[in-house]
Amino acid sequence: MKNHQFHLVDPSPWPLIISFIILNYTMMTLMFFNTKFYLPMSLSFILIVWVMLIWWRDIQRESTYQGNHTSAVMVSMKYGMILFITSEILFFVSFFWSFFHHSLSPTHELGLMWPPKSIHPFNPLNIPLMNTVILLSSGISVTWAHASMCSNNWNTTKTSLLITVCLGIYFSFLQFYEYFSSPFSISDSVYGSTFFLTTGFHGIHVIIGTLFLTHVYMRLKNINFSLDHHLGMEMSIWYWHFVDVVWLFLYMTIYWWGK
Repeated sequence: MKNHQFHLVDPSPWPLIISFIILNYTMMTLMFFNTKFYLPMSLSFILIVWVMLIWWRDIQRESTYQGNHTSAVMVSMKYGMILFITSEILFFVSFFWSFFHHSLSPTHELGLMWPPKSIHPFNPLNIPLMNTVILLSSGISVTWAHASMCSNNWNTTKTSLLITVCLGIYFSFLQFYEYFSSPFSISDSVYGSTFFLTTGFHGIHVIIGTLFLTHVYMRLKNINFSLDHHLGMEMSIWYWHFVDVVWLFLYMTIYWWGK
């Protein structure tokens, strides 16, 4: 019997197990670079995903069925998510820093111009503008989902959340098509490097956010959330808004200003 409202985590084998798997994944990746034998690396990646799913399942049980996530615990989780998003913002700041460093003072190797000579950037009014409209629309629909949840309107919450997931998938599809039709590659000077690194990592975050929202949708269908207890849904919405804001900066700088 505890005399406090904090959740003391039970002993779990997953942190130790996934640490060894990640260490093994690193070694298998190095082996892949030298031998091009991808099977051990693929198996290690599958094990990482499997352990993550089991670990998250245990956390979900602690919250939904055991009631261990009290108000004090949820406040600490919100602080953790805020710190995580802050670290992600600083992660993208490094890419924008590199972009502005090279675009504001292009060197002789770049032809003293930006974009560098013989680089033909994308038209910002084509696919990039479409993706901007898609992400802004998804921000509206995910906010609609949260407002519906706060109003205890389950059907509208599920509908608007499903719309957001579909828009996220559509965005990823259009970005893949953009990459496929790109007139330059990641090895085409620093422009190609900064473009594909920044947009590529943002694309990965969109996929992660889409999976996050899909998981929330599945939990919503299983009635794992309530009017007063839907922290997982709130965190997924925070993350999705972060993805939206990063894309707006990316579109205005790399696609529009840097063309």
